[in-house]
Amino acid sequence: MSEQTLSFTQQVKAPPEEVYRAFTNVTALREWLCDVATVSPHPGGRLYLWWTSGYYTSGSFTQAEEGKKVAFTWFGRGEPAVTQVQVNFTPQDNGTLVTLAHSGIGSGEEWSQSTVEIEKGWENSLKNLVSVLETGEDHRFVMRPMLGIMLNDFNAKIAEQLGVPVSKGIRLSGTVEGMKAGEAGLQADDIIVGMADVEILNFDSIEKALSGYRAGDEIEVVFFRGSEKKSVMMELSKRPLPEIPASANELAELVKAQHQEIETQLDEFLEGVSEEDADFKPAPDSWSLKDNLAHLIQGERFNHIFIVELVGGNERFADDYGGNIDAFNQATIATYPTIQDLVQEYKRSMNETVQILIHIPDEFMARKGSYWRLAYNFLEQPYHFYLHLDQMKAAIGEAKKN
Repeated sequence: MSEQTLSFTQQVKAPPEEVYRAFTNVTALREWLCDVATVSPHPGGRLYLWWTSGYYTSGSFTQAEEGKKVAFTWFGRGEPAVTQVQVNFTPQDNGTLVTLAHSGIGSGEEWSQSTVEIEKGWENSLKNLVSVLETGEDHRFVMRPMLGIMLNDFNAKIAEQLGVPVSKGIRLSGTVEGMKAGEAGLQADDIIVGMADVEILNFDSIEKALSGYRAGDEIEVVFFRGSEKKSVMMELSKRPLPEIPASANELAELVKAQHQEIETQLDEFLEGVSEEDADFKPAPDSWSLKDNLAHLIQGERFNHIFIVELVGGNERFADDYGGNIDAFNQATIATYPTIQDLVQEYKRSMNETVQILIHIPDEFMARKGSYWRLAYNFLEQPYHFYLHLDQMKAAIGEAKKN
């Protein structure tokens, strides 16, 4: 059987060392090529890449010369045999000429579909590489529509409490104002189990379901509301994209202003709330005001980890959302037992977030894809805070009745 080589060239306005990193760093790979990556870029080192479509490939590195070339074996899902990929990085016109050769591809019917998909995959991915390295924007993300939903814990116990006959799916904590999910009638405690003919088992399933759709398209959403199974046609919303500031200091100032608004609203709401009311749980498995504050503190600490891992270029990856652990809330409340203690720690944590942003090293800013993702995450409207502010208001309202 004869073999063929697919060849691609792409000019990128980035130095060879940065383009080389895009092929050899797990965070960088996830920003332009795949959705999950684990690599060890040295001869004999591992390579594993996975996409939400269900496609994956594995192999090992055969060459790795920083800023010059990288080569690895490639054995993708459904492909008849192992193939080879070699990428060369040549300085050219104040940037880098990327030359990629995917060789060892067979001929005949058994290779026909794989060949088409490999060719299309590299063409689209290399265009996305240019966008990520030159502007920071990942086409796969910025062109993806939004549902406008917020998620909550879901497991067999919660399913029983809600009277839902399934224990797999995603549970809504609410919808985002102005987005199409709310207009379609979805609401808190609905359990989405299907979307665009894709079974929804967890958050990753949503990304698979939305693949290929754009804002304005309509999809069918299947969900349980209690024991009743329902379906609704929902229009997909356009993803609002903020203007990304040019510097980390500008980003820090914008985040600081957002935090000041949060602090103002929190202080106004908490005025006159007693410790007894703040400990009140409307139901045995629901959260008190203090539980919500503890959770917000933990969320801000997670932000610190997110920034540090992104700057370090080694993010941890979770297969699914693990849920909220009550022991975590209780430990935080035990350490900060009063309303004032909790609020002050929350404010200190938000200030620490701003300070981390201010002190981001200059070399990180050259990684436009990582910086764009960082800025986008922190410039989104603070939906999470407002969700928990509503929960705190509801808890105090119930406390006043008892």
